[in-house]
Amino acid sequence: MGEAEYGDRAVVRRILTELGDTWAVVGLSSNQGRAAYGVAQVLQSFGKRVVPVHPKAETVHGEQGYPDLASIPFPVDVVDVFVNSSMAGEVADQAVAIGAKAVWFQLGVIDESAFRRTRDAGLEMVMDHCPAIEIPRLG
Repeated sequence: MGEAEYGDRAVVRRILTELGDTWAVVGLSSNQGRAAYGVAQVLQSFGKRVVPVHPKAETVHGEQGYPDLASIPFPVDVVDVFVNSSMAGEVADQAVAIGAKAVWFQLGVIDESAFRRTRDAGLEMVMDHCPAIEIPRLG
């Protein structure tokens, strides 16, 4: 598998424009110095509902946080993953379990077996890319 497959342009476009606007951002806390904080803000500015998922379950950008994906009491369309690559596969499996439509691993988050498992489960997936960089490119 290569870089092009991880960020297939058609898949990126589908996730950002067709699969729904509720994004669970795993690793999002109120720490403004973390990349997740700024990316979540960009997603919100493009009309996405951003749901923080973090052990602290903090409210971020006006949205109630949850300690894990299974605790979210409403459907989630996309799971955006800001955790270490060693933990990302477990998050992808949880995304499948809750019925998400897509998983997005942020820049630097790479787990090839999780990528394959998630795709094999029927979800769209992007890996090692940033939606805050991709969404303005859609035009």
